[in-house]
Amino acid sequence: MIKHLAFESLLINVIDNRGKTCPTGDSGLPLIATNCVKNSNLYPVFEKIRYVSRETYDSWFRGHPKPGDIIFVNKGSPGQVCLTPDPVNFCIAQDMVAVRANPDLVYPAYLFAALRSEEVQTSISNMHVGTLIPHFKKGDFDKLQIPIPNRETQVFIGDFYLDLSRKIDLNRRMNETLEAIARALFKDWFVDFGPVRAKAEGRHPPGLAPDIAALFPEALDDEDKPVGWTSHPLSDFFDLIGGGTPRTAEPSYWGGPIPWFSVTDVPHGSDVFVVETEKTITQVGLDNCSARLLPISTAIITARGTVGKLAMVGRPMAMNQSCYGISGRSGWPPYFTYFLLKNAVDRLQSNSHGSVFDTITRSTFDGVQGVRPDQRLGAEFDGIVGPLMARILANVEESRTLGALRGLLLPKLMSGEIRVCDAENVVEAAA
Repeated sequence: MIKHLAFESLLINVIDNRGKTCPTGDSGLPLIATNCVKNSNLYPVFEKIRYVSRETYDSWFRGHPKPGDIIFVNKGSPGQVCLTPDPVNFCIAQDMVAVRANPDLVYPAYLFAALRSEEVQTSISNMHVGTLIPHFKKGDFDKLQIPIPNRETQVFIGDFYLDLSRKIDLNRRMNETLEAIARALFKDWFVDFGPVRAKAEGRHPPGLAPDIAALFPEALDDEDKPVGWTSHPLSDFFDLIGGGTPRTAEPSYWGGPIPWFSVTDVPHGSDVFVVETEKTITQVGLDNCSARLLPISTAIITARGTVGKLAMVGRPMAMNQSCYGISGRSGWPPYFTYFLLKNAVDRLQSNSHGSVFDTITRSTFDGVQGVRPDQRLGAEFDGIVGPLMARILANVEESRTLGALRGLLLPKLMSGEIRVCDAENVVEAAA
């Protein structure tokens, strides 16, 4: 029989920074808000962060999280939790707390895993207050019941959950590096014109094979672009593919094997590829709507409401009408197409319009220019970055498998439905 204990009773420290906004600035120490804490990430991510001065850090806050503390969101998306890394590279804003487990009562890694379990997440959801902005009060920590198995099981669950989470996090960080390398190469070749500038100075472009270097012009023209390279609307590079939505009232159109992409499925930026979507459709659903099946390596851009979010198709899928599929026109290869689009996103967003929602239309692509290089360089670029992108896709697929395994075993272990020894065999087989 698994006992349950109050969340509050399992803690030795709760850091709550007043529920008020601290003074912020444009530089200093990162201040994470609730949007940075997501159950999909092991550690907080830095998205739309603000900064605090060292003086504010030292004097305004009641306390700061320490490595291993759990960051718990109270407001907006209650119950989202992340771990605090070592070293700690941020401070926490209002609407969240940092909690520290009492190791004499609960294995800290187990508490982290338990808080992310479906059982506890459902309990938190059922205890929300507020209709517009959900809020889980710190004062209700004593009402939240955490299942507590024996110590051996706690240790196995906690270590198992953290091991898989660390591998997923490692894949994400590896993808950040790989994507940054590919993006930097595109910028050097096609935005900053580094090889052309080197040749104009009488130098061989560093790191380039002679046959590739020969494809770059020898000088820049009066507009500071490579001689012979011309500016064209992005629509000259791309074929735009529209999406569609099967009729929602027809059950035979939904729940099939075909992923159906919407803005909620946009991957973490460095992961690039989307391989799984929240909703799926059937073949008959695809046949009865305006959506088309997008092949692998098609780019997707969200075009209505939340505009300019990018993804690349990691397995054949359809998408809704709030997106465009982007494929290279007249032989422009897929990775060149994706990074050309990525480089133009800010300008596309600036040119979006709409009375109610921001919208990117086909004419938006006509109004944004891109420099057209020798098309052979597009193929050379894809040849170089192709293995990097393939590694990113493999990491995304592996993380998806690990995440599914983690999600499958966690509730079964916590409920005692499967034993530790059986779970060990499953994990070994998956490895």
